[in-house]
Amino acid sequence: MTTCILRHMQSRSGGPQRRRRRDPEASRLAILAAAREVFTERGYARATIREIARRAGVTHGLVMRHFGTKERLLIEALPGPRLAASIVPGDPSTLPDRLAAAFVAETESAGGEHALVALIRSAASGEAVAMPLYAAMEQEITKAFREVLGPGTEAYADLLSSLLIGVTFARHVARTGALADLTGEELVGYLVPAIRALLAPAIAAAEGGK
Repeated sequence: MTTCILRHMQSRSGGPQRRRRRDPEASRLAILAAAREVFTERGYARATIREIARRAGVTHGLVMRHFGTKERLLIEALPGPRLAASIVPGDPSTLPDRLAAAFVAETESAGGEHALVALIRSAASGEAVAMPLYAAMEQEITKAFREVLGPGTEAYADLLSSLLIGVTFARHVARTGALADLTGEELVGYLVPAIRALLAPAIAAAEGGK
């Protein structure tokens, strides 16, 4: 009797029921995209894993399996660590060009409504969660620089972060001054020589050590 019922159900559905398989990497990317949306809209204190999971089309448990904590998800959703890990490795002589182009492309997306902008706004408004997140983001960026440019480059990484945070604040939070009026292409043109001058000692040391 049970077998007949099962066969009847299979015939009505066009075949045996199959468990849906989800691509883990696709799920991870969907979670990160949803996290950036929620963080940008709500800020870091009011962003919830449940809402991020809903927008990503996954379960709360899957988000936690991928990232472990809300804080880890916040850090990985920010552009700094991601850009550093993907852009910094390579020829040190072209590092300023790669950094400037990637930073502008990332922060200008979605009209400047970006997770990094949300973090800066949160820090400016005194949200308690913002500063530890900012510190963790700096640590990730410093790690990427140290692996490419060698030990002793931590201060250069912090200087670069401060430069880019300041540019982001001027363009997307305060929205005043000459920087706010530049096109993305013009901004890259200004950033490349500024980054090159800032990182010159570290780049020279890295190239001399080859």
